[in-house]
Amino acid sequence: MRMLNWICVAALAVVVGCGEKPTAEGPDAAEVAAASALYVAEAEPEGAVGVGDARESVESDQAVTLVGTIGGSSKPFVEGMAAFTIVDPKVPYCSADEGCPTPWDYCCTQPQVKENIATVKVVDADGSPVTYDARKLLNVKELSTVVVQGTAKRDDQGNLSVAANKVFVRAE
Repeated sequence: MRMLNWICVAALAVVVGCGEKPTAEGPDAAEVAAASALYVAEAEPEGAVGVGDARESVESDQAVTLVGTIGGSSKPFVEGMAAFTIVDPKVPYCSADEGCPTPWDYCCTQPQVKENIATVKVVDADGSPVTYDARKLLNVKELSTVVVQGTAKRDDQGNLSVAANKVFVRAE
């Protein structure tokens, strides 16, 4: 009888599994590569300023070119869009020998991050967020150094974000 119960459970699992709809795998590599060509700069833009300096001087709706390192939290990438946070390169991130499993969260220098962080949102020609994953679109990861060009946005608390139309990724 026990064997019959297991057979019924296994059969039921197969029937239920067969009824599931396949999940969307997202855009294919060719689609991401085509979009990438629109947003990745071939050469590093001149005149980039660090995030900390920009937070002190840049006003909303001003054209800006920033340099920063992807990080600032344990999860610096925004799911579902090409967006992430960057930290001024002058702020040191934790090294592996300091026992930090996620050095890009700046756990060793967190007090310095507050005034040296910005959010980057890659936007299309209409200003709408690009919905590809930034890691695939730009071929970046945590601690990649990027130079972004776009338009600055400030909120009521003084936080800085950039609606970026071009991103240059520095070689590691």
